[in-house]
Amino acid sequence: MRARQLNVEGVVEFSPRIHEDRRGSFVSPFTEEALAAHTGRESFPAGQLSYSTSQRGTVRGVHFTRCPPGMAKYVCCLAGEIQDFVVDLRKGSPTFGRWDTTRLSGAEMKALYIPVGVGHAFAALRDGTVMSYMMSGPYSPADELALSPLDPELGLPLPEGPDSVMSERDRIAPTLKELDARGVLPDYAEARRMDGAR
Repeated sequence: MRARQLNVEGVVEFSPRIHEDRRGSFVSPFTEEALAAHTGRESFPAGQLSYSTSQRGTVRGVHFTRCPPGMAKYVCCLAGEIQDFVVDLRKGSPTFGRWDTTRLSGAEMKALYIPVGVGHAFAALRDGTVMSYMMSGPYSPADELALSPLDPELGLPLPEGPDSVMSERDRIAPTLKELDARGVLPDYAEARRMDGAR
């Protein structure tokens, strides 16, 4: 398993080895050993496993969880292809307000570890895209927050086109500046503590 640190502190991209033979393929996009070696987190308490399917042009996010309770995610594209975005929303983080992007696809089965307090979004680049989300806690609608993927100060390079589709919640979500003014952004030290960082 190869790993690469993204430009948001604590976010790691994992590239697993895909074993192929005449029967097909086998891949393990998540191992606790790789997670511990590259994030300092000894284990990942899987509180929920979810999947989404998206058509080309769908944009989901930027989503994050109120802290507390906080939620870490381990995401993998199982089919299709996405442009994935992570945004550091942790006040006091050395990379606060910074974002990074990477491409994930079912062909490569790369995965991302997204620590507590980091926002996540993606744009589906192909029809029938399937995403897997392993989350460190159960989904709590009251604690789920959204940042506008269209925030001009962030300037996320979302794919342009008439087929862009997003939920009303994401379309009207507040900007980073507005979320900061409301006092709902996660605290870096608290997020790291909840994330089990060493």
